[in-house]
Amino acid sequence: MWLRLRLAAALTLGALGLAACDTGLEPPPVRAPVPTAVPGTLRQSVEPAGPVAVASAQSRAMADHFRRLEQSKLVRGLLRTDGGGPDTPFTDTMLVANFSRIALQEEYIRGRGLAPAVGVNSRIKKWREPVRMVAEFGPSVSADQAIQDRNALIAYARKLGDITGHPVQFGAPDPNFHVLFVGADDMDLVAPRIRALVPDANNRALEIFDRLPRSIHCLVLAFANTPGGYEYGTAIAVIRAEHPDLMRQSCIHEEVAQGFGLANDSPRARPSIFNDDDEFALLTRHDQLLLQLLYDPALTPGMPPEVAMPIVERRAAALLGGAS
Repeated sequence: MWLRLRLAAALTLGALGLAACDTGLEPPPVRAPVPTAVPGTLRQSVEPAGPVAVASAQSRAMADHFRRLEQSKLVRGLLRTDGGGPDTPFTDTMLVANFSRIALQEEYIRGRGLAPAVGVNSRIKKWREPVRMVAEFGPSVSADQAIQDRNALIAYARKLGDITGHPVQFGAPDPNFHVLFVGADDMDLVAPRIRALVPDANNRALEIFDRLPRSIHCLVLAFANTPGGYEYGTAIAVIRAEHPDLMRQSCIHEEVAQGFGLANDSPRARPSIFNDDDEFALLTRHDQLLLQLLYDPALTPGMPPEVAMPIVERRAAALLGGAS
C-alpha cells in the first residue's frame, strides 16, 4: 500500500488575523527574486546555495525503489491521470457519503500524534484566511527539479483557487502553507523547520521525522489557529524528492488538497485520490466536487455533522442534478 500521512488539525498555534479576499492568482516567474539560499537549510530559491552534493547510498536506493514502485503501479493500471470516466460513475448520494467520511471524520486523534482515530467524527475543517503558498527545497534538490516542482505547485495552487473560490496565492509575503521538497539526505532539516514555523508544535507528532519510514511517501501537517479549533492557520506538506515525476505530482495533489480540509481517506471513495488504493494519481472530478462542497460559504469551520450534512446534501443534489 502506498501510504500517505495526514495529521490534519492535530496541533494548534496562536490566533492570527484575516487578510483581504483576492481570488486572483498571478504566479511569479520561476526565477523571480526570492530569499537567498543558505547552505544546510531549506531554501525558497530554485537555485541551491552551492553545488548539489552526490546523493547518499540511502537516497539512491530510495529513488530506485520508488522508480520500480511507480512502474509496477502503472503496469497494473494504477496512478490514473484521467480524473475518472464511464467506468467510475457516482451519484449525489455517493458524493455525500464520501464527503462525510473524508471531511467529517478524523484520521488521527487530535493532539495524539499518530494514534489512529477509526470512525471518530469531527467537524468542518477549512481555511478562512487566504492561503499563501510557498515551495521550499532541501539542499539535495537540484535547480532543474526545483523549477519543475515549483511550477507544478503554482499550477495546482491556481487550480485549487478556481475549484474552491477561496483566495490562494503563490509566493505572497508571510506564507502560511509551506510545501517542503526534501530528499533522505535533507530529512534532519524538516523537524527544525516545522518547529521554527510552529514553535508550540507537539513533539510527539514530529518524532516521525527522526526516522521516517520508507512506506510514508509524503505527508501534511495542518494546524488550527486556536487551541482545539477547526479553522486552519498553518499547513506544512513534506514530499520526498526521490519520487519519480508522477508520484511526486501525485503527492502534491493529495497532500495539498488534504491541507485544505479533506483530512481523511476512505476505501469507498471512487474515483478519488482520497483512497489508499492508488487507482488515481491526480485530483478527480469527484474530488473537485468534494472541495467545492467544503468551501461552500454555508459551511463554516467547527460546524458539526448534524448541521453540515443537510447543507451538503442539498448542494450535492444541485451539483449533480439530483441523480441518486
